[in-house]
Amino acid sequence: MSAGTNDTLSALAQGEERIGVIGSPSSTSALTVDILSTAVQNKLVGELAVFQYTQEGALHYALGQITEVQLRNVWQESPTMRSLIRQKGPIQLVSEKQDVHIAQIGVSAVFKEEGGEVRESYLATVPPTGTYVHRVQNTFLQRLLTKYQQEIFYLGWVYGSKDLLLPMWFKHFDSGPGGAGEAYHIGIFGKTGSGKSVLAKMLLAAYSRHPQMGAIIFDPQGEFSRDLKEGSSGGFPLPLREILAAQGRKVEVYGIDNLILDRWALFKEILILSDALSLLGIRHKDNQGYAADAIEDICHSRKVKLDELVKEDSPNVILEQLQQEGYLKRIYAEKSRQERVTEQLQQPQTRASFLQHWHSIAQLFSSEGRKGARKIDDLLSEYFRAYKKPFLVIGLHKSAKNTGEYSILSKQISDKLQFLIIDRFLEALIDTAERGYHNQKSLNTLVVIDEAHRLAPRELPREYEEAQRVRMRLVDAVRTTRKYGLGWLFISQTLSSLEREIIEQLRIAFFGFGLGMGAELRTLQELVGGQNHAIRLYQSFRDPHSTLDPKYREYPFMTIGPVSPLSFSGSPLFFSALNDAEKFLKVNSLRVAASEKKAPTLF
Repeated sequence: MSAGTNDTLSALAQGEERIGVIGSPSSTSALTVDILSTAVQNKLVGELAVFQYTQEGALHYALGQITEVQLRNVWQESPTMRSLIRQKGPIQLVSEKQDVHIAQIGVSAVFKEEGGEVRESYLATVPPTGTYVHRVQNTFLQRLLTKYQQEIFYLGWVYGSKDLLLPMWFKHFDSGPGGAGEAYHIGIFGKTGSGKSVLAKMLLAAYSRHPQMGAIIFDPQGEFSRDLKEGSSGGFPLPLREILAAQGRKVEVYGIDNLILDRWALFKEILILSDALSLLGIRHKDNQGYAADAIEDICHSRKVKLDELVKEDSPNVILEQLQQEGYLKRIYAEKSRQERVTEQLQQPQTRASFLQHWHSIAQLFSSEGRKGARKIDDLLSEYFRAYKKPFLVIGLHKSAKNTGEYSILSKQISDKLQFLIIDRFLEALIDTAERGYHNQKSLNTLVVIDEAHRLAPRELPREYEEAQRVRMRLVDAVRTTRKYGLGWLFISQTLSSLEREIIEQLRIAFFGFGLGMGAELRTLQELVGGQNHAIRLYQSFRDPHSTLDPKYREYPFMTIGPVSPLSFSGSPLFFSALNDAEKFLKVNSLRVAASEKKAPTLF
């Protein structure tokens, strides 16, 4: 920024509407502002304010949001005056005339002018009382952040405002221009209807501007799969698919039907989870494990590969081998129980049911009859080789169309199967990340985990061993993958029930409506660092769906972390998410594919 711009920036700061002056008491951690009489009737809470002061001979600009406004009238606080007011009502020359409005500002960013440039600084002194505090306008922010305009992205307005956009930035996870140098772990939290999913899609649109950065989305509910596969007309109206298409970004959506499993350990687990071995009279879990091991050994001895298990003759040959005494002894020591298994195998109805189960399971490990199905390792290998990485969605929801070969599995073990596939995918993903790191290659990928409280609960899941493995793998991933260029975005309806270590590893977090009570509030207070004024402002958030007229519905969020050039001090920022798609596209200079006729309302 040139020297001539310094005066212009100062003039812009001083030329904005005056809100008040710095009052007493104030400190570097909390500033008191005495509101001017000309501003007391204006909306102040949530407004972004700036004051100019001198520190070490350099001109500084401190910015922050007004988090609370108090009214004090010391004359009316005496018992005598309270008694008079109770009897006679307002007292002339005291009521209203002696009112003092006091605001609290949490400073979130400080900039200084030095050597003809604007650089970040920090509040190391308290400006004198009487220092004017001004309302911030877009022109001042644009001038202040001129150097970073190409990196700025907008998710919404400064909380409560409809004319001041809150500048944010979302850097890719590698080094170089526009890069953060490492991955960030991100969290989005709020009750159902608070706007979490749309905010997550906005973040994906922001990161999609970096062609070298991709995203892998685990989608248990099917919302991302639907929107990115069918487009905004068939799903949620944020045109994310069309935004990605306009940037030449490829979208690939895979469901369980499209993934080929490739581990013997997985085959044995699914075989045990199903009723297949119970049909043979093998009911205890330990014995089922022995039987699964025996079946694997038979396959190895006959050189039967996983993708060949689906062949019609494979299970019959394996069952014949299983009846041999050597294999039966591995399952049961007692002769009577061995004979029971043999007897069950010889019953046509039992055998037919077993073969039906076998075929359903074997199909998961074969490409036969599954057009476009891919092995997980092959899928990830191709994904990470691409410069312009695709947006990869792994749909794990129950599909109404999924009534074919997997109908038996979907009824009996669909939840456990979901956890097994997630665990296998996470294993492959983390292994790939480690190999890339050793080869000095950043994965530069954001992994989105929807319904995170279900996959990584704070309490150890008692229901499924498979769920426990997924939880532990996610906890391990957030500890280790940041340096690999692999960041995680956790979307959850709750804070208190999500694994604590995951929360502690989050670098950026967004909090929507619904976390202001009980255990949720306590967790939120820990994350915000005891800034009570910020918590009180968060607790004032209204339920978006309580609005009488839907067109005036607002989706407020509190955010912490390095998500904005105005938040490097660690103080929370408050904003209302954009709820008009045309505005979202316009302010972020985003295009949509030609097939998109009109961008509808987001929420």
